[in-house]
Amino acid sequence: MTVKRLFRSVLLGLAACAAGWPALAQDYPSKPIRIIVPFSPGGAVDGPTRAIAQELAKRLKQQVIIENKPGAGATIGSEMVAKSAPDGYTLLLASQTNAISASLYPKLAFAPIDDFVGISLLGREPGVLVVHPSVPVKTVADLVALAKAKPGELNYASSGNGSGQHLFAALFTSMAGVKITHVPYKGSGQATTDLLGGTVQMAVPGTQAMLKHIKDNKLRPLATTGVTRSPRLPDVPTLAEAGLAGYSAYVWMGLLAPKGTPPAIIERLQRELKASLASPEVTTFMNDAGIEVVGSTPAEMDSYFREERDRWARIVKETGAKID
Repeated sequence: MTVKRLFRSVLLGLAACAAGWPALAQDYPSKPIRIIVPFSPGGAVDGPTRAIAQELAKRLKQQVIIENKPGAGATIGSEMVAKSAPDGYTLLLASQTNAISASLYPKLAFAPIDDFVGISLLGREPGVLVVHPSVPVKTVADLVALAKAKPGELNYASSGNGSGQHLFAALFTSMAGVKITHVPYKGSGQATTDLLGGTVQMAVPGTQAMLKHIKDNKLRPLATTGVTRSPRLPDVPTLAEAGLAGYSAYVWMGLLAPKGTPPAIIERLQRELKASLASPEVTTFMNDAGIEVVGSTPAEMDSYFREERDRWARIVKETGAKID
């Protein structure tokens, strides 16, 4: 076969595959769908994913099974999906951890970004910069002034090196031009305990988990990390409003499929996800959890995932963040 004939044969084959995609989507799904959650059961994204999966199953008239595959900064579960058949039956629940891990784990057996195609950004929650009441500051400007007067003497807690809490705070110190010492913990539980006890002075955890402590005056909120004020803390400014123009950081969750999944299946999933996110059951769950429902297009999810990778790669490089 000549090169010309071979090339023509390949083009015809690709055209045949593309022509068959709509029919494939009509038959999809014909068996249960698995969503791999690369985090432990009961975590911040686990509950919302299960609520969405229940509604999605109703719309697809097929089981949607959640499988937790935690470990190694979400890379264990992510690799499992990356190496799965691109047929729409194995999907990945991704978060900012996936974008961060793309820089923290340079030698992976898969590409954390390029081996996936976006389906939808599902929801997001801002963080909140909180300080222990013993810290003599009332505003972000006060905190920056204190940190500049006492470089390295203040410290901030996180749930671990390279975690979202670590890099949210590191982004703050970078943009504010201050030196505040990082104290990593193995999980958010002990980090919160020590923050409440005053062992560490500040942190930037997710907003929802801090609301009770803020209400009880055990922690003082200085700013939130979103682009707009949190409905949960309407009187608290964003970091951008407080002087750090351009600052934004979210705990987010999005759904991905292995690269090569037919576009018609991606479009079907995105359409049913959008409807699921608008359902009263999911809306109520997300509101109660303090999560802003998004429901993006596949292209928007792809773009957002890459923007997050680039944003946190810079902070990982600046801070020299390492995996635990």
